Amino acid sequence: AQTPPAPAADAAAAPAAPTPDFVFTGNLGIFSQYIFRGLTQTNRKPAVQGGFDVAHKSGAYVGTWLSNISWYSDTAGLQDSSVSLEWDLYGGYKWDLGNDFGLDVGGLYYYYPGTYQDGATKANTLEAYVAGSWKWAQLKYSRVVGNKTFGFPDSRGSDYVEGNINYDVVDKVNDMVGKVTLIGHVGRQRFKNYSDFDYTDWKVGVSTDLSGYTVGVAFTGTNAQGDLYTNRFGRDISDHQFVAFLQKTF
Repeated sequence: AQTPPAPAADAAAAPAAPTPDFVFTGNLGIFSQYIFRGLTQTNRKPAVQGGFDVAHKSGAYVGTWLSNISWYSDTAGLQDSSVSLEWDLYGGYKWDLGNDFGLDVGGLYYYYPGTYQDGATKANTLEAYVAGSWKWAQLKYSRVVGNKTFGFPDSRGSDYVEGNINYDVVDKVNDMVGKVTLIGHVGRQRFKNYSDFDYTDWKVGVSTDLSGYTVGVAFTGTNAQGDLYTNRFGRDISDHQFVAFLQKTF
């Protein structure tokens, strides 16, 4: 009888793709309002936000991010200023410490271009930060290293400490709906030489992936003194409020 041919040897496994030197990511979103550290930045009006990041395989990264804002010009006594944009510039270094632990150290410059009325302190602010993370939890500390803190003069040393969680409850719902993530946050803002403006803020929310987009909703609040955070339209920008968003990462 004829001997059957030996089966062909399995093809060698394809080598793993090398880690790229640089990774570019971007994001663009539409928000029902822009809330930063518990305060509405747009007087409860919509915001368009977006930015991009460049990360090196060593752990170094730089990025930029922009959003429309109105809070500065909405402040009582500053209505003759015209400041409608927040432009963030940041960079730092991330370490993978193993066992799902990470460390992130960097700096962030909040730039508010526009026209400022005579005698007004510009809102531009420079912070240094350090953040530790484990899986879905993060603890972060930011400290102002310049002499201005979002319009407060002579406030070097103002700081913000925060805890954040982003916990994936479900990895995938179906072919259209992806993971479902619970969002939690609590933070404490302190202003050097302006302690009456200190406050604690919090946020709870949920987001999900929907056909390649991220959609979500959150509820925020603070314990700030409302009279100190009431703008010239009579609105307390530190009050409890909702925000909904649609975002695309690419």
